[in-house]
This record gives sequence, structure tokens and C-alpha cells, in this order.
Amino acid sequence: MNRNIVVGVTGGIAVYKTCDLVSRFKKAGYGVKVVMTEHAKEFVCPLTFETLSKNAVIDDMFAPKPHFEVEHISLAKWAGVYVIAPCTANVLAKLADGICDDMLTTSFMATEGVKMVCPAMNTVMYKDEATQRNLEILRSRGVLVVDPTVGKLACGDVGVGRMEEPENIFRAVDEILTPKPDYRGRRVLITAGGTQEDIDGVRFIGNRSSGKMGVALCDAVLARGGEVTFVYGNISVPVPKNVKAVHVVSTQDMMDAVLGEMEDCDVIIKAAAPADYRMKERFTSKVKSETLTLELVKNPDIAKAVGERKGHRVLVAFAAETNDLLQNALTKLEKKNADLLVANDVTEQGSGFGTDTDIATLLYRDGRIESLPILEKRELADVILDAVKNL
Repeated sequence: MNRNIVVGVTGGIAVYKTCDLVSRFKKAGYGVKVVMTEHAKEFVCPLTFETLSKNAVIDDMFAPKPHFEVEHISLAKWAGVYVIAPCTANVLAKLADGICDDMLTTSFMATEGVKMVCPAMNTVMYKDEATQRNLEILRSRGVLVVDPTVGKLACGDVGVGRMEEPENIFRAVDEILTPKPDYRGRRVLITAGGTQEDIDGVRFIGNRSSGKMGVALCDAVLARGGEVTFVYGNISVPVPKNVKAVHVVSTQDMMDAVLGEMEDCDVIIKAAAPADYRMKERFTSKVKSETLTLELVKNPDIAKAVGERKGHRVLVAFAAETNDLLQNALTKLEKKNADLLVANDVTEQGSGFGTDTDIATLLYRDGRIESLPILEKRELADVILDAVKNL
């Protein structure tokens, strides 16, 4: 799910409400960009929205760019929801007639995501036949309309035309992008990928972990309204957006990062595959010997260290096995003091490192064992989050 919101702002006194709306979107963890018309800037300066959204305001179709892109198209592709609030009678008319003469109308027209308008104007203007026709045209094209409310207007009149309150507009957008917000208010620490232990200046000890399971878990938590601290090593997939990302190299690096970050988290999911061993002494230069003997020592057990310090937090550990799956998994569950252990046999087809699917078994502290069918990793992520919620 695309969790980015573009907020279009047109020229009306209701712009002051849009400041609150942008703040609500940002606090909920959404990516937010604001597009302003020239008239909107007469009511609120761009700096206000830049401060609230943490992004530059977009207001000029032809402004110089640091790198080439067709900005109204890239912005339209970025948006999961494009909401215009307030939307004046003038802009409603442009949208209904397909007039694209500025950045806001052009990018709105090019958006394939959900489109929403929040009208705000004088009562007579709102009830005018032209405005009502324009609203019906937009509805017929699939544009969502958040109807204005009745109240005292800026002109002194009392009637319909006040822009809906920010909390209700937020709820309308939030229900689209986060239909199941059961992780809202919770921060989840997720580890992903493999770590690297240097042999010399060019070689290292590692493993085949791709980080796909960790990224799938990030996506699932974000889609359910949660916040994520993402501690990752060597991964073959993009780092998720809208997370607190901490990159590490070695197992010790990962342990330091996890123990430092877990204090602010409610759930720790150890989906990474840290290297179990490191060099006792690293070679200072590239080894060119015909034969090579490496002396290795055991790395610290990150999940075990978390289990000893977790307190009220929930710990989910993973076990990638090649034999004796349940026996080894039960031993790890106990040893690491985990609340839930996700075990999989990496030798099974459709399971293990680098695949888009997994065949997992969930082991609980109370003795329950749940064998799952082959699932997409994103589906498995939701199953894991459901299990955590029910602990």
C-alpha cells in the first residue's frame, strides 16, 4: 500500500484548518507533500507547510530542478491519496472541465491513486447549479467528496460551506490507507539481512539472507499504523521508507544497535541472520596464500541478549534450520526467552533465503505449535503480527 499523501491547498480562509490536517497526517507516519496555488499563499506562507510536512512546498510548474524529472507526473505517481483541502469553487470547476493550468490541477489530473476534494466556499456559491454540477461530474469520475458542513462562514453568513473539520478528513484518508490500525501507537524494532565479518580487506564471512522477510514485516507494521525501527545489514531489497533505518555491518554492530534502540520499542522481531562466527584475528591485508586456515570465535547471541533484557516487551525470534526443525526450534525458543519463534526449514522448496515465499511453523511459549502452509512473505508477516497481538 502506497502510504504517501499529497495535500493540495487552494485559496480560502479554511487553509488554517489544513495546517492541522497536514500535522495529523505526519504524526500518523504518512509521507506528506503539499502543493499550493498562488492564491493559497496569500493566506498561509509555504514555510508553515514545509515545517509541518518536512518537505518543500511545490507551487511552481517551471521552477529550476536539481535533477531532471517531469515533476507533476512524479508527484502524481508518488501519491497514494491526493486530497485537495480546501477546494474552492474555482478549482472544482477547473477539475470538472479538465483544465490544467498550474501544478495543483495538473498533478491532480495525472494521479492514479485515490483522489479526494474537500469543498469550502460561501453558501450561495456552494448551492449554485454550476458548483453542484461540477461536484456530480467529479463523483462520476470516482473522485471522493468530503462534503462541507453547516456553520458560520468567513463572510458572516450561516449555512453550508464550511470545510469539514481536520479530524474527519484525516479519518476519511486514514481509513483508505490504514484500514486495520491495530498497531497504531506501537513501535516495532525489526532486524533484517545478514551481517558481515571481515577476513581481510576484501573478503568477509556472510550468508544468503536477502532481508525480504524483514522488509515484509516493515510493510505490514506500517500498513497497520505502527512505527518501525529497522536495523539492517546486507540486504538485496530496498530499505523501506517512513521507518527509522539503522545500517550495520557486523554482528557486534547489530547487537549494539538493537540493544540501544529497543528501549523505545514495544515489540522486537529478530528476522535478521547475523553471522554466528567472526575471525579471532582479522588479517590486516589481502591474503594471497595457496591455502588458508581461519580461526573463528563465536559471535554474541543478539536474540538471547534481548530476551534477558526485554522486560515487558514482546520478542519474536526466527530459526532457519536444515534438519530437526521442531527440536532445534524448541531449544532456541527456551534459550532466547522468546515469546514467539518462527521456524522454517530452508531446504524445503519455496522456503528460506532469497525466496518470496516461506513455509513457517510458529512456536509459542505456552507450548502451542502452529504449522502454516506456504505463504507469500508479506502474508506471513501479517500472520506473525496477528500472533503477537494475541499473546
